[in-house]
Amino acid sequence: MTNPVDQEELALFRDSVIKALETEVAPGYEAWEKSGIVPRELWNTLGNAGMLCVDVPEDFGGCGAPFQYSVVVGEELARLGFGALSTNVMVHSDIVAPYLSHIGNDEQKQQWLPKMVSGEAVGAIAMTEPGAGSDLQAIRTSAVKDGDEYILNGSKTFITNGQHADMVIVAAKTDPSAGAKGISLFLVDTSLPGFSRGRNLDKIGQHSGDTSELFFSDMRIPASALLGEEGQGFVYLMRELPRERLVIGALGVAAARGSLDMTITYTQERELFGQKLAQLQNTRFEIARMETDYRVNKAFVDQCIREYEEGKLDAPTASMAKYSATEMQCRVADGCLQLFGGYGYTTEYPISRNFIDARVQRIYGGTSEVMKEIIARSVLGRA
Repeated sequence: MTNPVDQEELALFRDSVIKALETEVAPGYEAWEKSGIVPRELWNTLGNAGMLCVDVPEDFGGCGAPFQYSVVVGEELARLGFGALSTNVMVHSDIVAPYLSHIGNDEQKQQWLPKMVSGEAVGAIAMTEPGAGSDLQAIRTSAVKDGDEYILNGSKTFITNGQHADMVIVAAKTDPSAGAKGISLFLVDTSLPGFSRGRNLDKIGQHSGDTSELFFSDMRIPASALLGEEGQGFVYLMRELPRERLVIGALGVAAARGSLDMTITYTQERELFGQKLAQLQNTRFEIARMETDYRVNKAFVDQCIREYEEGKLDAPTASMAKYSATEMQCRVADGCLQLFGGYGYTTEYPISRNFIDARVQRIYGGTSEVMKEIIARSVLGRA
């Protein structure tokens, strides 16, 4: 069992994160949303501020902080309305870095983790393909062994951090006849020949988060780029997904808090029929409903965070956290926008961005439908 996290120190860290985000992110965020991508140097800025991969061991450049510290960074990005950046940082710090920390050898860790902590290298993970989303066994990207190298061919899509990524964890088939047992993971250096990026995809929300197509054309990567053992990729993916899904749930809870806070303030200032909007029964009941929804989900996600730190969080419970929290996030964003009336439908009011940024939370990291199937199997068995 891990030692309890000092809540006073965690609160101080949260305050420092908020101050850094208000200084380094808030002034430029609207412009980045319009341009469709954050500047590359922002990653270096976040690294210098100590907000990337904070739970990476000190031997590899990190702080060795408890998992909750990494969650705090994502929570504050989401709460303050920087939904796209919260997703980008989550992929870098809470998906790619843990794969390296848990599966990589010392040479691989030393090559990439210090650079990821500092922001010198941006990480991405490439699983989804045009014909393979939730069904990972259907991927067609291949890696063929050739001496002390692998030859990588294929394409990936919807890859977060795709435009800026310096290293991509790629899921590829090393044995096409073996199904899930034929999938392996590779640490792909994007500076090598044979790698190319497609366009930065246009999305209805999370506009400043680069999401890209990636292409591998007879790309030769060293055999030392194999992450873990050949043929164990699917096992590794299943092992690491609970953290990803838990963090997505935590982002959903924090984003809902941000939506509620701005809506409560608005209803206390806006007048309708000669009284404050907050005095009308419908407003009061809606706020009560959403506040309750938020608190119930926060309590559950916080419980899951403790279970993860104790090594007790299983896949079905992590799926419950993601499913429940992201569905709640969307309900709250919708309910809050409604209370803003017509103003909520304009980009002038940030609740509109919270609304559109929330929608993808129920899709990436495993759709709500996939989460429900995982949960159902744990209760009822396979159909």
